[in-house]
Amino acid sequence: MLSVKHDLLAALAAELDTLSPGAGAKAAFESPKVAAHGDFACTAAMQLAKPLKLNPRALGEQLKAALEATPAFTRWVAAIEIAGPGFLNIRLKPAAKQEVVREVLSAGERFGYQADRGAKVLVEFVSANPTGPLHVGHGRQAALGDAICNLFATQGWGVHREFYYNDAGVQIQTLTHSTQLRAKGFKPGDECWPTDPDNPASKAFYNGDYIQDIANDFLAKKTVKADDREYTASGDVDDVESIRQFAVAYLRNEQDKDLQAFNLKFDEYYLESSLYTSGRVEATVGKLVANGKTYEQDGALWLKSTDYGDDKDRVMRKKDGTFTYFVPDVAYHIAKWERGYTKVVNIQGTDHHGTIARVRAGLQAAEVGIPQGYPDYVLHTMVRVVKGGEEVKISKRAGSYVTLRDLIEWTSKDAVRFFLLSRKPDTEYTFDVDLAVAQNNDNPVYYVQYAHARICSVLRSWAEQGGGDVASLQGVDLSALEGPQAQALMLQLAKYPEMLTAAAEGEAPHDVTFYLRDLAASYHSYYDAERILVDDETVKRARLALVAATAQVLHNGLAVLGVSAPARM
Repeated sequence: MLSVKHDLLAALAAELDTLSPGAGAKAAFESPKVAAHGDFACTAAMQLAKPLKLNPRALGEQLKAALEATPAFTRWVAAIEIAGPGFLNIRLKPAAKQEVVREVLSAGERFGYQADRGAKVLVEFVSANPTGPLHVGHGRQAALGDAICNLFATQGWGVHREFYYNDAGVQIQTLTHSTQLRAKGFKPGDECWPTDPDNPASKAFYNGDYIQDIANDFLAKKTVKADDREYTASGDVDDVESIRQFAVAYLRNEQDKDLQAFNLKFDEYYLESSLYTSGRVEATVGKLVANGKTYEQDGALWLKSTDYGDDKDRVMRKKDGTFTYFVPDVAYHIAKWERGYTKVVNIQGTDHHGTIARVRAGLQAAEVGIPQGYPDYVLHTMVRVVKGGEEVKISKRAGSYVTLRDLIEWTSKDAVRFFLLSRKPDTEYTFDVDLAVAQNNDNPVYYVQYAHARICSVLRSWAEQGGGDVASLQGVDLSALEGPQAQALMLQLAKYPEMLTAAAEGEAPHDVTFYLRDLAASYHSYYDAERILVDDETVKRARLALVAATAQVLHNGLAVLGVSAPARM
């Protein structure tokens, strides 16, 4: 049906250009708000009436007559009806809708994909500091990031997944000293525990049981290996540097396990420390100073960020000579730009909202050719977890929050991904553990996966009866697919490519979850209305082709979300 729509749009564009040169560039169809009004709607007559000084309904009649005379509309359109002040409601012939079945079966897993655009995008997400296990907020970010990457891939982008983490600073010092005290035999609640003895103003120590696990393995002189590092502990409780390196490697290994449980891999791990050791931070500050975008005040170096829309100027270098946290962020994004990533998306929690203006200000002030609005941001809220009707707030492993691995162990990777993607990122979300494991239609991931499994069951039964495989259905006669439920299902299949494009442009994977639920509902309605394995061979093969195409699109959409499409349930 993609080819059908293309043909019809081309015919519409030609007729609009005849009426008003240049108008064809805006040729478009809309989906009628009421399904009974037709398959496509066209508002071109109302849009052109005023500049052409014509009555919109009369212009609609003129356009209707012209379109009906074109080969494309003659071949694919059953009727064009005028409504209201000049709407054109277009009803397709069954054969037009049936084309989508051929397109899906021919394209397979590539259905909905666009051609390679020769451009690349970097998506930075999760980016958790190695100070503890990944929590459910990281899980939402992981699901969002991976699905957005998959959406970009369907639209022809070359996608680079990047994980950035702070391997230095106060948090790492706190982790190091927490581990050191555990290794020395102290525990939370002891007199020395509440604050860092070397820095009383710092945050409290980390209290989770995982800190004791790190200390035990450090004393045992174990070796830990993560995706980006490997380290062997010295076992010396006074060797602070060894404790630091071992604790970071240990927790990177733990985070890798969380990500593996989520079936997620990154192309690159980027260290904040590298921005200092490579001289990028100093070079960035040098650029800003040389460009006259900074000033000294009260012993600190300030960025004139108000020149770029920020609500106040920001401190870059504090009195003690250390840089504030947004300075390496600016250096990092200059590095992204210099690596050739003209499109960058950062997925972060809503608590990072305040950093957007100052990072973008720093990038503009650096004057290295980066456009305004770089990078893009997708901000997400945190997640409440409810189990047994009560909110779950802590994990024994983490000490203060529910971990991503907890959630996966309580439910499944598929449920966690689908649920965390089922709302707009900036919408508050409550994850209901009991619903996520329920095997009924109230559970959205079960509902969609069951539709796929149900189709696979039908196809297996047909194959066991000696019918053949899906490949043999590509060239079948589809003329029997004329019932209302079959027509509705085919129209739903035809929406998939445009839905993917819109979801990618809007960085909105929740649109995919909504679509899949609608597609599953259309399939279940069709299944209830028409028996598939009938005696009539022509009818049977047509219906099998339709449900096989439906299974393919369900599979493709679930794959974008990183969710499996089971053949049996």
